[in-house]
Amino acid sequence: MRRLPRPHFTGIAALNLCASSIRDQNLKNRLNLVKEVVDFAEQAYALHAEVATLYLIGGTDDVGGHLTGKQMERVYNDTFVKSAKTRTIYDQLKKACENDICPLCGQGTVYQLDHYLPITSFPVYGVSSVNLVPACADCNKRKRAYAAAAAGDQTLHPYFDDVEQERWLFASVNEVRPAALAFSVKPPSTWNDLKMKRVATHFRIFGLGALYATHAAVEINNMRFALTKMATEPDSAQRISAHLRERAESCAVAHRNSWQTATLEALADSDWFCTKGFRKD
Repeated sequence: MRRLPRPHFTGIAALNLCASSIRDQNLKNRLNLVKEVVDFAEQAYALHAEVATLYLIGGTDDVGGHLTGKQMERVYNDTFVKSAKTRTIYDQLKKACENDICPLCGQGTVYQLDHYLPITSFPVYGVSSVNLVPACADCNKRKRAYAAAAAGDQTLHPYFDDVEQERWLFASVNEVRPAALAFSVKPPSTWNDLKMKRVATHFRIFGLGALYATHAAVEINNMRFALTKMATEPDSAQRISAHLRERAESCAVAHRNSWQTATLEALADSDWFCTKGFRKD
């Protein structure tokens, strides 16, 4: 997961812009009635997120008894996402990602915003930017309306969690033809149990093992021609290993826990791969 700067747009600001774009006077009035509720909930959200206890926030069917969950969904989908007055906020949240790469998987292209706490169960956070995370279509689909019931079941939150300072994603080479990789989570021993569980949960919920294995297979196929040429040189296995390790180090500088870093490091460490495993048959 990749860390993102916490957005500064408030729920009240979003509600004001939505209200100014809505013609339905009854709905406009209801939005005005829930501003304080949204503001209070947003402050509680930040406090919980800072200490990884968002799972303790209970879901509701409405917002302060004035706005139904369905109405908030309508406000989000029909106004917040589409109105010229709020689209700027929506687009800025999406563009917070480096090269438009999804922060949840570190691979896909950001396509939409995902409600970290699903709007279907937590409508009070329907337009709160701290709850709106840029995501690729696949990550959004995999997560669906998932909400954690326990601390360790929480996925990582790009605005509040930072797991990029230490290495936790690794890969191992399966000695088959063509070569394949298996990815796993191996957090450092200095992490507490909760942090370890949450990284593992994130890895599982977003199907990162299968996703990264697929991309690693493509990467191996792409490098096969170059490695075959290198294999004609003296001490080719050592040269191939050094080449792969240099590429791994370069990737690690950019993103320590990228699938590319894990892939190249695992291949460089594999005598089998560097000797003959890179060949297709």
